Amino acid sequence: MRRLLDGLYTAAAWLAALGMIGVLAMVLTAIVTRQIGIHVPGTDAYAGYMMAAAGFLALAHTLKRGEHIRVTLLLSFLKGASHRWFELWGLGVATILSATFAFFSTRLAWQSYTFNDVSTGNDATPLWIPQIAFAIGTIVLLIAFVDELVLEIRGERRPPSVDVGREALHNE
Repeated sequence: MRRLLDGLYTAAAWLAALGMIGVLAMVLTAIVTRQIGIHVPGTDAYAGYMMAAAGFLALAHTLKRGEHIRVTLLLSFLKGASHRWFELWGLGVATILSATFAFFSTRLAWQSYTFNDVSTGNDATPLWIPQIAFAIGTIVLLIAFVDELVLEIRGERRPPSVDVGREALHNE
């Protein structure tokens, strides 16, 4: 099961990387075509879709690598049972919030598909297509938070270090 979950997080991260490459491709296309006098409609919109996809698809991988911004000031002072209960509370709240986020993002994509909602730009892209990446990213994030919560309950979780020096390094 661990191999499957880690593979899911890695696959989402690779899709996020492809999204970043897509942003680069759209920006370069817009620049080059503008220089040669050709207008390619929708490049700005597609760059935005790719950026959103990259951001949401990378969330779970970032969480599992301990790279999300955490408020460790309180955690660094807590020891033993109080530290564990605070971790459980935080992971529980994060799981509930990510479940809500996943539900509503999936519902949004489904409604866009059902109502045949299209972008208002000149590209007229069906909005459910870019919203799928948003929904998938939030679902994978929910799975990652449930994974972290289960690991914490079982006492197998290795939380990110609360070392102030390491934290400062990640934020610079």
